[in-house]
Order: sequence, then structure tokens, then C-alpha cells
Amino acid sequence: MDRHYDAVIVGAGLAGLRAAIELAGRARVAVISKVFATRSHSGAAQGGIGAAIGNEEEDRWEWHMFDTVKGSDYLGDQDAIEVMAKDAPRTIYELEHLGVPFNRTRDGRIAQRAFGGHTRDFGKAPVKRACYAADRTGRVILDTLWEQSLRKGIDFFDEYHVLSLMINGSSCSGVVAYELATGAIVGFHSKAVLLATGGAGRIFKVTSNALASTGDGMAMAYRAGAPLEDMEFVQFHPTGIYKLGILISEAARGEGGVLRNAKGERFMEHYAPVIKDLAPRDMVSRCILEEIRAGRGIDGKDFVHLDLTHLGQDVIGHKLAEIAGFAKTYAGVDPAREPIPVHPTCHYMMGGIAANADGEVVVDAGATPLPGLFAAGECACVSVHGANRLGCNSLLDTLVFGRRTGGAIRDFIQTVKAPKPSDAFRKKAESRMAELLAIEGPEQIGAVMTELQHTMMEHVSVFRHAKGLQAALANIRELKERCARIAILDKGKCFNRNLLDSIELGQMLDLAEVITLGALYRGESRGAHWREDFPKRDDEKFLHHTMVHLSGGAPQIFSRPVAITRFEPRERTY
Repeated sequence: MDRHYDAVIVGAGLAGLRAAIELAGRARVAVISKVFATRSHSGAAQGGIGAAIGNEEEDRWEWHMFDTVKGSDYLGDQDAIEVMAKDAPRTIYELEHLGVPFNRTRDGRIAQRAFGGHTRDFGKAPVKRACYAADRTGRVILDTLWEQSLRKGIDFFDEYHVLSLMINGSSCSGVVAYELATGAIVGFHSKAVLLATGGAGRIFKVTSNALASTGDGMAMAYRAGAPLEDMEFVQFHPTGIYKLGILISEAARGEGGVLRNAKGERFMEHYAPVIKDLAPRDMVSRCILEEIRAGRGIDGKDFVHLDLTHLGQDVIGHKLAEIAGFAKTYAGVDPAREPIPVHPTCHYMMGGIAANADGEVVVDAGATPLPGLFAAGECACVSVHGANRLGCNSLLDTLVFGRRTGGAIRDFIQTVKAPKPSDAFRKKAESRMAELLAIEGPEQIGAVMTELQHTMMEHVSVFRHAKGLQAALANIRELKERCARIAILDKGKCFNRNLLDSIELGQMLDLAEVITLGALYRGESRGAHWREDFPKRDDEKFLHHTMVHLSGGAPQIFSRPVAITRFEPRERTY
């Protein structure tokens, strides 16, 4: 069974929904999601969305741009960062008019709070830049955009897993998807495809990411020949609940929470004397682990405390209610009375599908677009986050570039004809699914998945070294061979979780290989990529983007220059 649309959007998070709204009424649009739309991982974002609207204190978009460039450790493309910082205030007021219930100041304006790495006067002091709705900002924005999408008549295909792209020659003409409820393989033919599938945090054992964050769009694009960019840069959020990785938002520190070691010291004062606990996430994560390595973890264990007890029940109850609930449920502590045990958790992929500021997927160092294929949100690398993303810039990224990409798709589809229908892609997918179901090998999904996650956590997380990375790469390649021998025990067609786990595992193994290759290649420390055998940033050799594409079935690395327009690289101090 095939369907025909002007544009197909894969992913129902903020980037996908914002693009759909931009296209509504001007094109026939389908949004495909492997989960129900409002279960998309964008809804897990807690703390806020950054914009220099200056409601609490003076702020400027130029300061926001500088902070983002500096936070990226000068690997972000400054032309794209300028677009994002300039468009941020408009984005906030647009959300307000759509119905997002932001917290308010006493005089009725949108409230703002401080967040890590955001400063005034080009780094002189913290600034309140995060617009927020308590500690569930992503949730209320997602619900609002979903309601608007329904009002505008967007067609949703929930619980469909997209398997592959339709690439005709040098252009994209649709996708092939698997309907979870029936097992049917469906071709979606279109003039343009937008990949907005989010991140791939499930590659790591400890992560704040949802179970659905398995890198689907990145893997599909990579297998179709598009390059992945800067995949070695994986952000570990400093405050995940110990052992579980469930996120305690940076908003907790924005409201005044502090990190303490076994001695009760506010240790970030020693590492970042100007902005202390509100330093960028890569720095805070390393500082926590340095304290643990030095034997100052709580009770000699590998966690520290996040102390909110001085904030008072009123602040916690009104501004941090959700994370207070998480702390009580998953850590067994009441944050108004006792500190929360925290440890860094895999949180965000700075890298992704190489794309320009209009969401066009690019295929080479010269940024040549692949006609008909677009990417936005966490699965894309524009690159506005470079080597490290600042808190509250993720929601902003999805909305600014979701809107821009929707506009670019609107213009593109007016210039091309509808693709000629072909069932070749669907038949190829049906054949591949039959092959997977027929495998009778000795391997089990759980065992391979567990080993992958342990390998990535041990060797490719916050601290890295050539020896560990080489061991990880060898293990990942062995796991890829084992994955090909996994038997699918469930032969049914209705919600075959066994089959889906196998597909997702194959995708994650491909991405893990790219991440590890990039980390081995980049012989320096920059942002979230910290090589203990190369502890210094090396602008002479590595001030460029790492690009990886498939060539002859094997990953190959090439590079693309960083766009530097306003701020020359300098030492990153806080």
C-alpha cells in the first residue's frame, strides 16, 4: 500500500511539528512517528528556551550569539548561530501567541531565569535568558504545537517505524515505513522528506533519553549516502539521578541549586569562579568526575550532591515541581530537605546529519544539497552547537530551524514535479524484513545491546583515550557481526517488539561506529570530546567539522571548514 504527499515529515517532536505548521494549508503534509506524537522526546525538555528578550535584566542577541559560539568551543558555525540568536525573541513571542503558558513576572511579562553558559556583556556575569514554564517547558510547547497541527489538518501516522529513504539517483522521493499495528510495509511518496527524528542516547547505558531515541533518522541518512557531521561530540548532562540517568534539569541550578562534594564544598567555585555551577555542561560533567576521581564523591561512591535545600518549599513547589517528583520517586529523597545524588548522564548529540541553515541535507565539503532531503532538530547538525550545546538552546534550535526548514520545503516543492510512483523501494523493504524474520542464529538482542551500551559508557563517554577507543571500535565491529546472527523469536505482525529492537540495534551499532571513529580521529580535547592523551584544544589541526560517510560499504572521514564570522577562537574560561 502506497500513499502520496507533497512533503513527508519523519518525527513528531518540536522540529517536525513546527515545520508541519509552516507547511499547513500550502501543501499536503504527512507526519510519521514511531510513537504517538505527544510522546515524542521533545516533551521531556524541562528547564527553558533561550532568548535575549530582556524581561528580567538587560540582554542582547549579540551576547546570546557570543555565549553559544564560546559554549561550542568555537566549533559552531557562526553564520547559523547568528540566525538562531537573532530569531530567538520572535520565536518566543510566536509561542506565546500560539498559547504556550510561560511563567510570568509580577507585571505579566514572560519570566526568565539563568542557565549554564548564558552571560551578559560577553561573559562578565550570568544573565537570566531562559523563558520557561515551570520545569516542563518542552511538554507544554509540544502539546501546543500538536494542537495547532490538528487544527490545521495535518495528517498523522502514529506508530509507524520508517525503515528507509527512497533515493532516486541523486534526489529523495519518499520513505518506506512499517506499520506497527499490522506489520504492513507502506511507501510514502513525496516531493520532499524532512528527517526530524531526534537523538541516539540509547547507545549509552546511562542516559536521560527516551527508549525511542535510537538514532533512526541519522542511520537512515547515513545508509543512504549522506554524511554525518561531528558525531564524536556527545553531551553528558552533569545532573542525572545516580545510576538511573533520569534528568534533574539545569533549571535547578538556575534557581540557585549548588553542587557539593563529600566535604560539603561548593566545588564549582574552584573550577569556574565567575559563573560557578552555571558553567557549560561539558565543564560541569568533567568537574564532577574529577571530584569523584579525587576521592571526594559522597561516601566514597561515584556521585555528588545537588543541594536545593536552601531554596525553600515555595520555589521548589512552583518552579521545580516535576524534578522534585523525580527525586522523590527515583532517588527516594525530598529535595526540600535533603540533597539529590547526581552523576553525569548521556543527554544530547551535538552531531548529526550534515545540513545547512535551511535544513537542506548536504553531501560534501562544499555543502552541495541532496535535492528533496531535509533535516532539523537533534538529528541534524547545522551546526549551532559545535562541540558543546548550551542549555535552553535545544528547544530554540528545533523551533527556529523547524520553521526555516518548513519554509525551505514549501519553496522547494513548488519547483519540482511529483515523483513517478514505484513499488521497488517497498518490495526491497518487504524482502529485507522477511530476511530478518528468517534468521535462526544463536545471538540474542538483549546481550548484544547490553554489551554495546557498556562499551560506549566505558570507553566513549566523558573521558576518552586512544587505547579505550580502539578497544571500543573493535568491539563494536564484532557486535555488528553478531547482530547479523540475531534470531527474531516473535514471528507475529502486530507490535513485534522483537523485530523492532533488532532494527534499532543495527542502527545504533552503525552510529556507535561513527562516533568512535570520529573520537579516534580528533586528536584534541574540545567541548564534550575530552581526550586524556590529547588534553589541549588544537585549532591548527582540528578547527574543522568531522564528516563521515559510507564509501564502498565502509565509513570514510573527510572534513568541512567551520564558519567564523564575528568571534575568533580564544581560550574558553568561565
